[in-house]
Amino acid sequence: MNIRIVAVGKIKEKYIQEGIKEFTKRLSRYCSLDIIEIDDEKAPENLSEKEMEIVKTKEGERILGKIPQNSFVIALAIEGKQLSSEELSEKMADLMINGINDITFVIGGSLGLSIDVMNRSNFKLSFSKMTFPHQLMRLILLEQIYRGWRIMKGEPYHK
Repeated sequence: MNIRIVAVGKIKEKYIQEGIKEFTKRLSRYCSLDIIEIDDEKAPENLSEKEMEIVKTKEGERILGKIPQNSFVIALAIEGKQLSSEELSEKMADLMINGINDITFVIGGSLGLSIDVMNRSNFKLSFSKMTFPHQLMRLILLEQIYRGWRIMKGEPYHK
């Protein structure tokens, strides 16, 4: 299984970088993992709706350029479907059973994802109604993918 994470922004915090490194190492037993960072658009604090859409569109174009044609796209979005860890594991297993061996998870920037990225996604996943920093979300996503593999393989994991 090929798993790709396309994420807006760079990870600056050392503790998050270390966590990502750890889960990347752990996941190497289960899948091929590629993390692709997309530059975020510089934007002042007080943007109009139109300016926000322009920023999301520019980031979205860069995101879409990194998604292979045949990839199953899971967009992380607050309005997406919330799944338990077991349900995410089952979702990944079902995709593999159905012959899908390439999954791209997409994490947007601080303003979220463009309509074009949302339209390209095959599934919208929400981790919570709360908002998380996109840097931290990358680490949380990696942990959940790892947990999903452990569940799928019947291996012990922390409940």
